[in-house]
Amino acid sequence: MAEFTGTCRLSGIRDGELRKVTVRGKEILLARRGDRVYATDVLCPHLRADLSEGTLEGHILTCPMHGSQFDIRDGHVVRWTNLSGIILKFATRAIPPRPLTCYPVRIEGDRVLVSVPWS
Repeated sequence: MAEFTGTCRLSGIRDGELRKVTVRGKEILLARRGDRVYATDVLCPHLRADLSEGTLEGHILTCPMHGSQFDIRDGHVVRWTNLSGIILKFATRAIPPRPLTCYPVRIEGDRVLVSVPWS
């Protein structure tokens, strides 16, 4: 059974906000959309940029470094980089696209709880 850990208050996160938190010694990104909160790895799987410094439009999270985009609902890759042409082909072969890891979230009252496996 998954163990959930409290992270912050739901009322303390604005809609569209990205927030870095630590759960069990691991940095996690929280992203709020409406009454839902999503939890993902805070580092981009492309080149490990800090996604808390990125942008969130709808459910699409954009990395601040190379424009990689991920859907925060399930972590799938929307766009691997903002490069194009032959540079994109080379970059995709050098570092193949990988989804963003997502974690289960539960809301209990005003508390946001996240389940992160022990590392």
